[in-house]
Amino acid sequence: MAGLQSITWKRVGLGTLTLASVALLMACGNKTTSTKDNKSEISWYTPTEIITLDISKSTDTYSGLAIGNSGSNLLRVDAKGKLQPDLAKKVDVSEDGLTYTATLRDGLKWSDGSALTAEDFVYTWKRMVDPTTASEYAYLATESHLKNAEEINSGKNPDLNSLGVKAEGNKVIFTLTEPAPQFKSLLSFSSFMPQKESFVKEVGKDYGTSSEKQVYSGPYTVKDWNGTSGTFKLVKNKNYWDAKNVKTQTIKVQTVKKPDTAVQMYKQGKLDFANISGTSAIYNANKKNKDVVPVLEATTAYMVYNQTGSVEALSNLKIRQALNLATDRKGIVSAAVDTGSKPATALAPEGLAKLTDGKDLTKYVAPGYKYDEKEAAKLFKEGLAELGKESLKLTITADADAPAAKAAVDYIKETWEKALPGLTVEEKFVPFKQRLEDTKNQNFEVAVTLWGGDYPEGSTFYGLFKSGSAYNYGKFTNAAYDAAYEKALTTDALDTDKAANDYKAAEKALYDNALYNPLYFRSGKGLQNPNIKGLVRSSTGLNVDFTYAYKK
Repeated sequence: MAGLQSITWKRVGLGTLTLASVALLMACGNKTTSTKDNKSEISWYTPTEIITLDISKSTDTYSGLAIGNSGSNLLRVDAKGKLQPDLAKKVDVSEDGLTYTATLRDGLKWSDGSALTAEDFVYTWKRMVDPTTASEYAYLATESHLKNAEEINSGKNPDLNSLGVKAEGNKVIFTLTEPAPQFKSLLSFSSFMPQKESFVKEVGKDYGTSSEKQVYSGPYTVKDWNGTSGTFKLVKNKNYWDAKNVKTQTIKVQTVKKPDTAVQMYKQGKLDFANISGTSAIYNANKKNKDVVPVLEATTAYMVYNQTGSVEALSNLKIRQALNLATDRKGIVSAAVDTGSKPATALAPEGLAKLTDGKDLTKYVAPGYKYDEKEAAKLFKEGLAELGKESLKLTITADADAPAAKAAVDYIKETWEKALPGLTVEEKFVPFKQRLEDTKNQNFEVAVTLWGGDYPEGSTFYGLFKSGSAYNYGKFTNAAYDAAYEKALTTDALDTDKAANDYKAAEKALYDNALYNPLYFRSGKGLQNPNIKGLVRSSTGLNVDFTYAYKK
């Protein structure tokens, strides 16, 4: 999610691998031991701890794993990437695309046995746009053109009841002011899952801070998470509407921070899955294993520049352009993520969306990023002169939780310092959770971050950098970018090709002004217990859905 991974979908962690662990991995070879766990259990892991169970506050991939499997929305994404009815038995859309009417299934219940109603969906949308909630994902509601969402979230309209969502019996009715191609996807997204207002108010500030401080609408409930623990369980929710088809009783999830450790645990039968794309060494040692499966994701790694004015040099266009031109993206992939990932050519990654002629969006919008040491050095020298400086020191902040960061940042430091005489790069590695806070609060100079798409449409990426966005970590403002993005969401919202042209204009504005620096499109593989069936993986939104997963 978003995310942040991480994630976020959202943002996803980066880190380092020791020589000793590489040697140990090589010794493991390809011998695979099937898990001997009870068939009613699946053993999983995350590379860092989850952060929250607050549906309105979550933005990272790992919290999203817990929330997305313990909650349900009106719709759910199936194994083919199609939206299917979940808590709703149907969703009707008016011909003009402005009214969505979801009809709920009969007899829906929360995990505590109380009735789950249309009002619970109304409440979650109100809570999302309420400025006092301070949700980083509120923009998804405002940009969906939900009536009065923007006015309420910006504080111009204090009347939450004027929001374009209402309950009528067993129906949830949404009113948009303009069509939004992404809106139906939001009806499956975890941030808009129902929330029980009385429970939220009862637990107050503790809501979502532990597994006991949440009530669940989905196939599982979360157990044994105290807010900081590195382990939790997903336990079958007997009150889920389709509980009879949920075959697995318990999903055990633990934090395993070192990718090589996860692979070892998989081979020892302690995990049912282990990602092998943490480093090239792990990938090459395991890529021919018969248990290898693709790990679907639409994720871009990129660098952000602090342009608030607190880092004088990064407010200089020529300095930023020089840094972008001195970035050897192919080299970064080879040095850090030679595991199926590809050099980034734009913000939107491959496999996200296509034009009507079948062309991938990322190929259409690509503005021409390249590695050019000579031009980089020339612009850097000119930029220093404009600043009245002869040298420059910059600190790159990155995640300390997973292995690609050290290799990536080491490579960037080496190539930047070589191409740009007078530049000194310092490295700063902090835990994933801390990096999220640092970038959110502009406590950085240059930062490496990742974003995973929340839904398969370009706005899930291009919404990041609009003026005022919580994820515009560099805090730049660009009128051309804002105008192009707004056009994609309004005038051209229902025309895929015209919207793609708008995103191309937005991408050009980012490129011309060196407002960010794309690094690579992440893609990976993992080892998975071949006895697991029914597991749904998605490249956007909830990456791993255990609803109908089971061991054969």
